[in-house]
Amino acid sequence: MSDETPVCSAKGCRTDAVWVLAWNNPKLHTPERRKTWLACEEHREHLSQFLGVRGFLKDVVALDEWVPDPAAGR
Repeated sequence: MSDETPVCSAKGCRTDAVWVLAWNNPKLHTPERRKTWLACEEHREHLSQFLGVRGFLKDVVALDEWVPDPAAGR
């Protein structure tokens, strides 16, 4: 794993991430699988809405509290 600070997943944003948005697309992923996007404060709501209107958003967790489940995939 890299020592680099994670950055926001919003297009063109290079700001440090502070949120993890866990999601899955039920047409492509098993129910327990979680993909992740990272978000800065500025883009958290926008990215959450983007995933939410599609029914993909499963959880939003502070980056420093996120515990990835290796069995669930990324």
